[in-house]
Amino acid sequence: MAGKFELKVAKSGQFHFNLLASNGQVILQSEMYESKASAQNGIASIQKNAADDARYERLVSKSDKPYFVLKAANHQIIGQSQLYESVASRDNGIESVKKNAPEATIVDLTA
Repeated sequence: MAGKFELKVAKSGQFHFNLLASNGQVILQSEMYESKASAQNGIASIQKNAADDARYERLVSKSDKPYFVLKAANHQIIGQSQLYESVASRDNGIESVKKNAPEATIVDLTA
């Protein structure tokens, strides 16, 4: 089973999405978008940029936990990971995004 994007509406009325791996685990979260179309463009941008290793910024949180962000060509953040326990786990998360995002189906949960 391939990964999938789940497109959702927040209580605020804004749109956001998660990228889930084939095992159902969230591997990337989006920011909040004002419109559904903007969120759909965000998904398309992740699908386009996911395979490019140079688009990933490997970071460490204030609590010393590794995580990553995925950036578009304009250097804007288009997705962020969870916090990981180790650098190796974070790097596995990046590989999972590279593997799952380009062909992931989109499940629209906004209706």
